[in-house]
Amino acid sequence: MPYNYFLFGLFFLISSCSSNDNPFSYGNDTHSRGNMTIYVEGSFKPLFDTSINTFEGQYPKAKISAVFGSEDEIIAAFFKDSTKTICISRNFTKEEKSALKKKKVEVRSDKIAEDAIALILHPSNPDSLMTIQQIKDIITGKTTHWPGLKIKINVVFDKQNSANFNYLKKLCDLKKLPINLFAMNSNEEVINFVKKNKSAIGIIGLNWISDSDDFETLGFVDGINVVAIAKDDKSDYFKPHAGYIFTREYPFFREIWMINKAKKSGINTGFVLFMKGEKGQLIVQKSALVPANAPVRLIQLITE
Repeated sequence: MPYNYFLFGLFFLISSCSSNDNPFSYGNDTHSRGNMTIYVEGSFKPLFDTSINTFEGQYPKAKISAVFGSEDEIIAAFFKDSTKTICISRNFTKEEKSALKKKKVEVRSDKIAEDAIALILHPSNPDSLMTIQQIKDIITGKTTHWPGLKIKINVVFDKQNSANFNYLKKLCDLKKLPINLFAMNSNEEVINFVKKNKSAIGIIGLNWISDSDDFETLGFVDGINVVAIAKDDKSDYFKPHAGYIFTREYPFFREIWMINKAKKSGINTGFVLFMKGEKGQLIVQKSALVPANAPVRLIQLITE
């Protein structure tokens, strides 16, 4: 009997900025006042555009500049001290933490959400149900043509060394870029390319198409189909909805981490606390992602 999951968040207030006057104040830089720059993986741009606008609206004396780029570039910038706060799709490795410890750099890592990799197709493509193995065969070039369309497959993703690409590289154990893979410059370019090309399959961050209440997101979703994925040919197929990410029935899930080495009293830490707290987690939920710092419950709706 088929069923669907719907995800609900029961939020509680986590220690965050509850007023415009923060008790932890050193000079002009506080949890709610000051200037900061954050480097963010491009997959999470819609989430952070909304979050930054909300934070600055709540705290008029706060100014946050976001730099969006590929995951590897962002990590390199953090180690070069180009920024004190970043957002990527994983926590630092033991080796990365050890390198920072040797430099006597105190780092705080916080998981703020879970999202997923989404695969998208042109609406004319009937091959919208795939197993993990079928996807691996397409990405590695073992499968070169669409069965339903009888045309050559082109795989497009945002850019090399991005979180999306790193996920695929690990999934398929890629040692080099297959000739059927093409890099764009952003998730948005991937979406637009797929809309115009019947042969394409696009790999993007779910956050770009997950918020059904956002006008810009609706524009992205119009003109594409999202692939439903099964773990194998004996399993059910699931699209990347929050409930299926939470239950792990959708297999291509991942995490969103904020990593910070700024002082505990400053604006950088204030923004991290905001994202971990009630309002930030509500933004995560509204974006149809899975909040990290809120209890959740699933309601199972059974349909005939």
